[in-house]
Amino acid sequence: MTYSYFPGCTLKNNAKDLDHYARECAKVLGFELEEIENWQCCGAVYPQASDEIATKLSSVRALADAKEKGQDLITVCSACHHVLKRVNDDMKNVEDIRTRANNYMKLDTPYEGETEVLHFLEVLRDRVGFDKVKEKVVNPFKGKKIGAYYGCLLLRPGKILQFDDPENPKIMEDLIRALGGEPVIYPYRNECCGGYISLKEKEMSQNMCDKILESAEGFGADMLITACPLCMYNLKKSTVNGTPIYYFTELLAEALGVKEEVTEA
Repeated sequence: MTYSYFPGCTLKNNAKDLDHYARECAKVLGFELEEIENWQCCGAVYPQASDEIATKLSSVRALADAKEKGQDLITVCSACHHVLKRVNDDMKNVEDIRTRANNYMKLDTPYEGETEVLHFLEVLRDRVGFDKVKEKVVNPFKGKKIGAYYGCLLLRPGKILQFDDPENPKIMEDLIRALGGEPVIYPYRNECCGGYISLKEKEMSQNMCDKILESAEGFGADMLITACPLCMYNLKKSTVNGTPIYYFTELLAEALGVKEEVTEA
């Protein structure tokens, strides 16, 4: 199975590991990530203004490219997934945005939200299946207590993203079990890390991150995994620095036995 792949800017710069491990793991698990040619930044933040069109066009272009190839579109970055999924919903359900975007794009065939947008984790759960992932594991995380940190962007707004239960998600915990680890359920796993306010309100963001890490440590987590580069950045700057934090793709690559190949590359 081949998917159109939208890596996004951060995965080409500060979060290269998130991207590289995802590509190698996809090969082991039997699907291909075909990077969209000439993709452009999704904007990283979904524009809230109802009349904002220009900043959505790069997402529409990527979605239309996937439609033309007859492929579903995969993202790994939480922010990219959030923006692409919400823009796709606009193109499907908001006539004014759909009309104006198509007028700008001048596509041969108007785009109307036909592409299915999937996060890499959704592909593991719904297309590959965690049972198959478990079968491929060669280096299980036996005895490791691993906390999943979801943050905001993967889960909310739940009616549009439809990724998991926003209040009680379990997709990453199910992945942890498939990798042989013990998932740690802690109260702050779906609370905000501060996001972009970390640039302006550093102390506020730091306090939010401290609470997340203190919560995870208090419930016995040996480490945390996340899918969000911004969350990774904020959590690593926290003053509570006893818990290591990894991208979920890194643990997946280690469990599947391909981490060294990525490191050597």
